[in-house]
Amino acid sequence: MTVEEAMKTRRSVRRFRIDHPGRERIESLIELAVTAPSASNKQPWRFFATDNRQTIERMAEAVQEAVDRIVQHIDSSYMDAFRAYGDYFVRFKTAPVVIVVAYREIVVLSNLVDSDLEKEDLEQIRMMEFNSGLTSTSLAIENLLLSAHSSGLGASCMTGPLVAANTIKSILAIPDSWNIAAVIAVGYPDEEPQPTGRKSAEVVLRWANS
Repeated sequence: MTVEEAMKTRRSVRRFRIDHPGRERIESLIELAVTAPSASNKQPWRFFATDNRQTIERMAEAVQEAVDRIVQHIDSSYMDAFRAYGDYFVRFKTAPVVIVVAYREIVVLSNLVDSDLEKEDLEQIRMMEFNSGLTSTSLAIENLLLSAHSSGLGASCMTGPLVAANTIKSILAIPDSWNIAAVIAVGYPDEEPQPTGRKSAEVVLRWANS
């Protein structure tokens, strides 16, 4: 499978067979994930994986509890829209392996400038450093998804579970200094999702006029 084929045929898999892909298989995905480029080559990512059924269930329960709290504060006129999510937030709960991808800000430039720098410049530096960590880690996530697909595994990258990010960090003993970028469910696919629509390059591309 070429890279182009992998990119065009990859789908988000949400139903998995019960058989475990094996820890060595998961470790090989991480080896490929971390070949991604990162700002200043800081590689600001960590991968916290679990195949323990009780741990995965605890994570799903924490997410569901957060969703239940949130739903109490949604206006009734928006309830149908919210319910349309269905089980989106906890779809990882049936996966044999769940990988929580964490990142840290890449703090370099803000340590080099003095406090007299204009407030707007300081704010943009901090935002750049935050985005550099998250963007770099997102590149590693895409590597992981493509390598899973090309090797016959299915995966789904989720940000919905981050409504319970603090509890997930506690369950997996993720240090406070790390932020969760996404939760990835991995396993052998038990479905063949159909392709979804994509906006064309003509729609999303803008050339800046000189």
